[in-house]
Amino acid sequence: MALQNGELSKDELLDSQAHIWNHIFSFINSMSLKCAIQLQIPDIINHHGSPMLLSDVSTTFGGNDEEGGEGYLLTHASRLLLKEEPLSLRPFLLAMLDPLLMDPWQNLSKWFQNDDATAVHTTHGRMIWDLPGQGQNFSKFFNEAMASDARLGCFEGLASIVDVGGGTGTVAKAIAKAFPNIMCTSFDLPHVVDGLTGNKNTSYVGGDMFEAIPTADAVLLKWILHDWNDEKCIKILKQCKEAIPSKENRGKLIIIDMVVKVHEGENDLLETQLFFDMLMMTLATGKERSEEEWARLFHDAGFSDYKITPILGLRSIIEVYP
Repeated sequence: MALQNGELSKDELLDSQAHIWNHIFSFINSMSLKCAIQLQIPDIINHHGSPMLLSDVSTTFGGNDEEGGEGYLLTHASRLLLKEEPLSLRPFLLAMLDPLLMDPWQNLSKWFQNDDATAVHTTHGRMIWDLPGQGQNFSKFFNEAMASDARLGCFEGLASIVDVGGGTGTVAKAIAKAFPNIMCTSFDLPHVVDGLTGNKNTSYVGGDMFEAIPTADAVLLKWILHDWNDEKCIKILKQCKEAIPSKENRGKLIIIDMVVKVHEGENDLLETQLFFDMLMMTLATGKERSEEEWARLFHDAGFSDYKITPILGLRSIIEVYP
């Protein structure tokens, strides 16, 4: 067996080959998971109600596996792939692994050598929000995922709040249910909220967050700023500052987003955060940010102070004050 310049031993070469092969074939994990979701395997096992043999799972979708063996139940993670799970990651998984969003990864090197805003634009000739259905799909997923955060203490004491990019109001409704005394407004582009009607403590307003945001005690930005570059973020933040009262009068901006811990190499969440960073670079024009980068944005937008509470796994609550 030939060795490169005699620098590698046989074992080192074999280990290096295995390492590279592992990277080459890592896509098989994602595509196998997609296959399982499309075959509705988590739902089949869940509806069975007891440990299910692989052969029984296979026959439900026309497979021909004749083997018996141990029965299967869902893990905690698997339950997040069920259709009826309120916080299901199923829509996000299918969106991320759809050819429409997988193809841009094939063009990363081409994108690095041109002036397009994103690899999506290089591939499809338009931005991600202009792809058929993608903007609404992502908004629906993120809003539903955030609904469970409605009981967070950062909403205590507020009389009104505006959820920027709130879509059809999933989060606004959840906040209103948890805090009946808060008036909640879902603010999004006019075509998103057109025809939607609110109730005694929820409402819908159409507009452009880069131009103006409805006034309230607090403005909520959830998974919004990581979509945009620093220049666009500062414009959004300045509009938020205009929409809220002073800190002394309870005014604040509430951000739900990632704070990348760049100095904690052993952090189990760091790799996933960096995956999201690559995702934002490839699909949108934004990025995930460290605390230092967030602080710089807040300062440049004219805010006086902020507080980060890392209580949401990959995400943090960031309260920003005028």
